[in-house]
Amino acid sequence: MRVLVTGLSTFWGGKLAAALEARDDVEVVVGLDTRPPRVPLERTEFVRSDASYSILERIVRATQVDTILHTHLIVDSTLASGRTVHEINVIGTMNLLAAAGAPGSSVRKVIVKSSAYIYGAARADPYCFREDHRRTGPARTNVERSLLEVEAFLRDFAEENPHVAVTLLRFANVLGDELDTPFAQALRLPVVPEIFGFDPRMQFVHEDDVVGGLLYATTHDVPGVFNVAGDGVLPWSEVCAIVGKRRIPMPPLLTNLAAEPLRLARLVNLPPELLDLLRFGRSIDNTRFKRAGYRYGHTTAGTVETFARGLRLQRATGERHPGYHYEREVEDFFRHSPAVVRR
Repeated sequence: MRVLVTGLSTFWGGKLAAALEARDDVEVVVGLDTRPPRVPLERTEFVRSDASYSILERIVRATQVDTILHTHLIVDSTLASGRTVHEINVIGTMNLLAAAGAPGSSVRKVIVKSSAYIYGAARADPYCFREDHRRTGPARTNVERSLLEVEAFLRDFAEENPHVAVTLLRFANVLGDELDTPFAQALRLPVVPEIFGFDPRMQFVHEDDVVGGLLYATTHDVPGVFNVAGDGVLPWSEVCAIVGKRRIPMPPLLTNLAAEPLRLARLVNLPPELLDLLRFGRSIDNTRFKRAGYRYGHTTAGTVETFARGLRLQRATGERHPGYHYEREVEDFFRHSPAVVRR
């Protein structure tokens, strides 16, 4: 396989490039991003690009990659302006598909990491969203609107390019020891926010299953749209109980304004998409991906319990992660300097 990974400097891009490097059946890994990778990589070729990946067609033609793994869609509206979200999510995906579908293109597989935010969260929602369900209300945020546009482009591309296997993975909210998500930030607070009068059903996917699911789609032919989430759901009150945190209610009216002090204090980002979940919750049906052969490592409850163990360890040791930060020059010294003794 010859694989191109977008978003190489992101958490997911770096994780996936490292996992692909370890596989004997992967001949070439090319990583594309606006910034260098932040994890040590041995044989991934890094190419710097603009946010819209305008250079992608030239890279595909030059490297003859057969698989594109698109990891860099913004799914948190607090991280970027609406214009930036549109440029990265929509324009970037358009350029990616143009490169994959260009005459003579070597690409035969495209995998896109998306989010269950595409379903929204509203009072009229079904108990469990299947892949063929549509959201019950209009998109409210820039992130949701951009994800809908991306999926529309993917559907058109798949119809026009039947020789390319297109896989779209819609991930539930992620928890894990290494990744900071809005939910993880909220659950690390001394007192966890909730919305008064609501105890919504929550569903999570472990960060290892995000990497595992994307790798599975990369190394197997599983075209189509798939929900990816751990089995089961938990009410928000039980999630907080497992983590061992008390809850503080926010008002059900003007909730976004009530959450603003937490953002300004840089304690936690509570994007509008998350606030909708804290009100109405959401669950997605993961059956289709299991039928395609993927085996989850964690349930929703198991994901929360693993996260809680990590928090307890953090309280005992005083830090969540080791103090190491990747620096390319340092890694190059250890790998290539004649002063380093090889054993």
